Amino acid sequence: MHIHTVSAEEAVAIVQNNNRVFVHGAAATPTPLLHALAGRANELRNVQTIHLHLEGPMPLAEPGLEESFHPNALFIGANLRAAVAAGRASYLPIFLSEAPQLFRRNIWPLDVALVQVSPPDLHGYCSLGVSVDVAKAAVDTARKVIAMVNPRMPRTHGDGQVHVSRFSAIYHEETSIYTHDPKEPTELEMAIGRNVAGLVEDGATLQVGIGGIPNATLRYLTNHKDLGLHTEMFSDGILPLVEKGIMTGICKKKHRGKLVSSFAVGSQKLYDFMHDNPMVTMLEASYTNDTAVIRKNPKVTAINSAIEIEFTGQVCADSIGTRLYSGVGGQMDFIRGASLSEGGKPIIALPSVTSRGESKIVPLLKGGAGVVTTRAHVHYIVTEYGVADLYGKNLNQRAKALIGIAHPDHREALERAAFERFGK
Repeated sequence: MHIHTVSAEEAVAIVQNNNRVFVHGAAATPTPLLHALAGRANELRNVQTIHLHLEGPMPLAEPGLEESFHPNALFIGANLRAAVAAGRASYLPIFLSEAPQLFRRNIWPLDVALVQVSPPDLHGYCSLGVSVDVAKAAVDTARKVIAMVNPRMPRTHGDGQVHVSRFSAIYHEETSIYTHDPKEPTELEMAIGRNVAGLVEDGATLQVGIGGIPNATLRYLTNHKDLGLHTEMFSDGILPLVEKGIMTGICKKKHRGKLVSSFAVGSQKLYDFMHDNPMVTMLEASYTNDTAVIRKNPKVTAINSAIEIEFTGQVCADSIGTRLYSGVGGQMDFIRGASLSEGGKPIIALPSVTSRGESKIVPLLKGGAGVVTTRAHVHYIVTEYGVADLYGKNLNQRAKALIGIAHPDHREALERAAFERFGK
C-alpha cells in the first residue's frame, strides 16, 4: 500500500505553542521525531509532553529548553531522573490501569500523539507493536496523530491496530527499535529467583517484569507445568518456557492459551517472536491491569520489586527518599489482582541490601519515600535469605518475619529497633 510520507521536520510542524503532546514509550520511543521537535525549540513555547518511560535520549528535557518544552512522566526512566530532580520535567503518579483514562476522560486532552508503528497491511492497518499500554488511548483521543512508520516494528495482535487514515503526518524510517538484551543473572539474583520460584505452583498465571530477578525466577520454572502469562510487560525470560511447552496458558480463564501483555521490552529475538504471532495478545493497560480481569485467572502470581520495605510492610517502590526514581506503574494493580485471585500470590522480591551494603528492610522508610504498596495490601516478601508472608500477621509478627529474611549483618540492629518500637 502506498502512503505519502514527509520528513521528520515536516511531520512535527503540526505541533503548536501550548500543545499537549503524547509520546509513545518504552521500546517504541520515536526518537527521530523527538529530535525534530527539539529542533523547533526557538519557535515553540509551553509544549507539554506526557508519556510512560522513554528509551534513548530525551532532547526535550535538556537545560535551556524549559520555556519551550515540559515533559510529564507517568513513569520516570533513567533519561528523565535528572530533569525531574531539577524541575525541568514533572512526575505524575498514577496506577498504570488508570493511565489511559487521563486521555479518554479528557483529564489530559491531547492535541498531538507521536507514535511509532509497523507499515500498513493490505487493509491499511498499522500496528502499535511492542507498546499498546496507554498509546492506544492516546491515538484514539488525540486531535492529530503523527506516525513514524518503521518496517522493523513487529506487527502484534490485540488492541494495537490503527488505520493510516488516522494519521495527520507520516514519517518513514527503517531503524532498529530499542532492545534490552538479557544479562546473565548474578548469584544474588539467582538466589532470590530460586526463593520466588518456590512459591510458583503448576497452572499459575504469572505477572513478571524485566530485570535480573524476574529472569532468574523464570529459569527455575523449567520443571513446572501449564503456566500462563497475564502481565503488563514481558521480556525474554518467558521464551524458553514457551519453547519447552511449560507456558501453555491452558489453565487461564481469561485469554486461554494466549500470552497477554500491554508492552514488551527485550531482544530482537523477542520482537521476532512477537511479530504476527497469534499466541501474543497486546492489549490496553486499562484492561491488562484491571484487578477485575486479573483476579479471574487462577493462581495469579505477581512478582514485583521494591526500593525498601519498612517493618510493618509498607513498600517504597518509586523513590529513594524524596528523590523520584521510577513510578507507581502496575505494582498495585497486580498485587491487588493476585491477592483476589483464587490461590493467587502477590510477591515483592528484592535483595536484602543496597549496592552500598545498607539494609533494604528498615525500621522506618526514608523521609519523603513513596508508599506504592500499602501494608494492608502486602503478602509475600522475598530476599536471598528466604520468604516472609506478612498477610494476617500483626505488626510485631511482621517485623520478626522481615528481620528473618534481612541480611545477617543488619539483624541485630533491626531487632533492637523493633524492640524499641513494638516491645517484646
